[in-house]
Amino acid sequence: MRPIRVLVAKPGLDGHDRGAKVLARAFRDAGMEVIYTGLRQTPEQITQAAVQEDVDVVAMSILSGAHMHLLPKVVALMKEEGVYDDTLVLGGGVIPQEDIPLLKEAGIQEIFTPGTTTEETIEYIKNNLKRDLS
Repeated sequence: MRPIRVLVAKPGLDGHDRGAKVLARAFRDAGMEVIYTGLRQTPEQITQAAVQEDVDVVAMSILSGAHMHLLPKVVALMKEEGVYDDTLVLGGGVIPQEDIPLLKEAGIQEIFTPGTTTEETIEYIKNNLKRDLS
């Protein structure tokens, strides 16, 4: 059984990556393989990394306020590449509550806001993965 592969991405011009690094370490400590894209990634770069790395999860952290544009763009590109249906796509960061239903309608499966524990995020991934772990 191969481990869960998670792409941790920082879309847009957001220069704050502490949360993404905390999540990346927690995912790794939970036995997942983690690919961290680094800061200031375009939706195209995130999508290509997801395709090339054959990930199970794309976890995007955004604090810049551009979530309503950037996160749905990643979903659209993943659909174009034919990888969306096999990939769990998550968002997190400082995202207003009123934007969460709109992001979910756009294809982000779950949004994690400040105060969510790493354990909650890990459990969500394990319980909602789009492939069988056996």
